Amino acid sequence: MSTLNLDSISPTETVEIENGLSLVPRLRLNITVYPSSQVVSKPIDEWKMKQTLIDFLKNSLSDPVTVPEEDLKIRRVRDLKKRKRDDPVASGTIFIRDLGFLRKTSRKGEEDEEKSVEEVEKKFSDWRRYIVEKMDGIELNLEGVKFKLNVAVPESDDFKAMKKGWEEFYAFGNRGFSRSGKQETDTIILRGVPSRWFAEPRVSSKPSMLVTHTIFSTFGKIRNLNVAEDDDPGKDANDDDGDLVSGLHCKIVVQFEKHKDFYNTFKAFCGRSLHKEGSKLKADYEVAWDKDGFFRNLRNQTQEDSSRARETTTYPRQQQHYSRFSSDEAPRKRFKVRN
Repeated sequence: MSTLNLDSISPTETVEIENGLSLVPRLRLNITVYPSSQVVSKPIDEWKMKQTLIDFLKNSLSDPVTVPEEDLKIRRVRDLKKRKRDDPVASGTIFIRDLGFLRKTSRKGEEDEEKSVEEVEKKFSDWRRYIVEKMDGIELNLEGVKFKLNVAVPESDDFKAMKKGWEEFYAFGNRGFSRSGKQETDTIILRGVPSRWFAEPRVSSKPSMLVTHTIFSTFGKIRNLNVAEDDDPGKDANDDDGDLVSGLHCKIVVQFEKHKDFYNTFKAFCGRSLHKEGSKLKADYEVAWDKDGFFRNLRNQTQEDSSRARETTTYPRQQQHYSRFSSDEAPRKRFKVRN
């Protein structure tokens, strides 16, 4: 495997980082299912809905797409009596992970690498738009009952949209936290990553500051780092799910010394899933940039609570780990990108 600068990473490449972790490319689509008529007598059949969508992706596109059943999540509304007239009857997510056909781009030499990456980015963008246009608004017939499908790429998976968001925020919001004249975001937020992948092996299942710092210093020099258990199921969770186990996931907030390192890190995590060597699981986290000054607020909160008892006794399950790392403590690491 060759080392590659993140500046030239394409959306179809796998990024290998530390601790056997890698970022695997995929396309994520959010789906919402509405009834074509106002009268719905029973909840939809999740399995039949999955099979209908799988068949559509395989047989109705110019480039057939194969999606395993486990990569298609459907969450139906079980109690239709609580549903309002304009509410959907189901929602879900489709993950398309086999993107190999998009990498079929000729490469004549190293001097053409940058151009090839641009070609792949355009091909991926055009294909993603084609998939959405092809699926959005289609009508599905399940046992004689018709449903309308709405499909969209989540904003957090659209790097250009996210980049435009933070540029407009700092250009017009005048809410930057940089000491220099130019205000730029430098903090990335990850939610829903497996705690054990950031823990010290054979020591604890809880995320470790040291391990997390080692992993993220792959991308650049870290100014501040925060790790905490994340028991919030998120906006996409099903209200009927009762199997959420505390401590399985964590929330990671990383502030980099340089905006460029934040930029490259965000681009690497956007549109990818986290995978651990030897594991069958692919963690589909949520990625965001910090709009609210997380570490500034955390410092203020710490000062306000300085006269109280230790925070761990007040919030035993939501323990906050806060630490500052100097630039000299974390040498910049090299990482690998796999085609």
